Amino acid sequence: MYATNVRNLKRNPSEALRHAESAPVLILKGNQPNALLLNLKTTLGEYDEQLRPALAASLFKDKVLSLGAAAKISGLSLSEFIDHLAQLDIDIVTPDQQTTKELGILDSWIS
Repeated sequence: MYATNVRNLKRNPSEALRHAESAPVLILKGNQPNALLLNLKTTLGEYDEQLRPALAASLFKDKVLSLGAAAKISGLSLSEFIDHLAQLDIDIVTPDQQTTKELGILDSWIS
């Protein structure tokens, strides 16, 4: 296993990524283990199909990725990923202040 510190990781992230292709990379902060860098294609092997949708769902829920980008990372089709989110009770659309305003306008049109 390759180990590097945060300073070296900032200076040369490509080196850590190259090492991660063959084995996990341990990231040290203040000479203490802090994080583990994994290559999703080679390191995880058989768990890849299970972890990708979970990771993508988490990143979508935290608003880090759009729905389309998260679906791509998940390895699922868009409709399969939407079904996956539904199973996890993750809303695809989250209402905001504008939504309330638009619903009021819609109600006035329908009435």
